[in-house]
Amino acid sequence: MQDTCYQWAVKRGVSRRDFLKLCTATAAMLGLEASAVPKIVHALENKPRLPVIYLHLQECTCCSESFIRSGHPLTSSLILDLISLDYMETLMAPAGEQAEKSKKDILKKGGYLLVVEGSVPTGENGVFCTIGGHTTEDLLREAAENAVAVVAYGTCATDGCVQGASPNPTNAQPVHKIITDKPVIKVSGCPPIAEVITGTVAHYLTFDALPELTPEGRPRAFYEHTIHENCNRRAFFDMGLFVRDFDDEGARQGWCLFMMGCRGPLTKNACAITGFNEGTSYPIKSGHPCLGCAEDGFYDKGCFYEPVSLNAIAETKDYTNLKVAIGTTAGFAVGGALGAVVGTAMYNSHKAKQADGGPQGNAQSDDAAKSDNRSES
Repeated sequence: MQDTCYQWAVKRGVSRRDFLKLCTATAAMLGLEASAVPKIVHALENKPRLPVIYLHLQECTCCSESFIRSGHPLTSSLILDLISLDYMETLMAPAGEQAEKSKKDILKKGGYLLVVEGSVPTGENGVFCTIGGHTTEDLLREAAENAVAVVAYGTCATDGCVQGASPNPTNAQPVHKIITDKPVIKVSGCPPIAEVITGTVAHYLTFDALPELTPEGRPRAFYEHTIHENCNRRAFFDMGLFVRDFDDEGARQGWCLFMMGCRGPLTKNACAITGFNEGTSYPIKSGHPCLGCAEDGFYDKGCFYEPVSLNAIAETKDYTNLKVAIGTTAGFAVGGALGAVVGTAMYNSHKAKQADGGPQGNAQSDDAAKSDNRSES
């Protein structure tokens, strides 16, 4: 009889107190009510760990790097406590025929979760990516047959990512275009957030059902809100304080990166809440604008360092987020003559000020900067 999640955790030195903390954190992460905590405790105490087969297709392995660094709900050293990772080419000890036999045995039993990293090249009959003489499309179809669900892990698997970008020479396809008779949970991001998988597994073990998904097929608990809504630089956006050069004073002060092409207002992900590397940071917090890597087709959407068009935000037809992104509270005073304006209007006003011979943006003196900040307040 396979160990339950709790039994496995105890063998790894996890105390009862830490186990209960794990269950509480899992419920919070999934957006569940406090009443769900006892159910999660019961499930992880009594149900065996869910077998997982993890396939590598056409990708760069950055998703695996993120996966093994999960910080919540488990510490990184205990990432495997919720699942029984029975096949993963980059981590498993067996190799060659022994490894393939292990996978075949699991495929026959069924009842496993299939995690897929990478896109599926279908051009030239799939010759661009083969494993053991078999195309990745054939391997994917075989592995999905007896799976309880399929997790497309990373933007390569959910959208094709860089391989699927124009002109897409390998005719790379996302997983859901190949597997159409099984639930496909999309965990997008380049790389994605590892905690989404552990949270999804915990939800499945607890309720014998997959978590609620967005219309795009993503776990709602992680992909319902834009990064902008919870961004640590959001206050600077509302005050109209923007970085305009990666080495200017605004960059050193941690101002908003919207003018540097940040796609946070368009991108739905939990980066600003969950973070990466045990919650240490995420790109915007580290000083780089969001590239929108969790959104479909992000590689084909133009220069990463140009300000996002407000029309592009409006085209999402998510007017709640549009209101948040360009909200009426954002004000920016220029020369003491302009009132509150937002988004690119701030940028255009600033350019007009430069053309009139006013202070040259980041070259303005400390006194001028302080004066501007006072007027913005």
